[in-house]
Amino acid sequence: MRTKGEPGGLRAAIERRSAAPVVFLHRLPRWTLLVAVFALLVVGMVGGGWVAAAGLLVLAAALAWFAYLNWPALDGSGKALRIVALAILVGFALGRGIGRL
Repeated sequence: MRTKGEPGGLRAAIERRSAAPVVFLHRLPRWTLLVAVFALLVVGMVGGGWVAAAGLLVLAAALAWFAYLNWPALDGSGKALRIVALAILVGFALGRGIGRL
């Protein structure tokens, strides 16, 4: 039985399924995630076509996942910042994918 304040339904399921990957990421050396993010940004900005778009979309998916997990703890400005960052990443990805950027 749920108590007040516990997530239910879809949120609880996503949080349960995310627990193991989050623990895995937490156990990695700190520099590993920084290098991965930097590599995806380089692929997205230097690469061309759909390869660049894929790199940026993978980065956007990771940001969206972390934003979803942290959403209840964020204030209004934190939520707005994540939405803007996601919109920019997806916009750049689409631009790179169709060859406009």
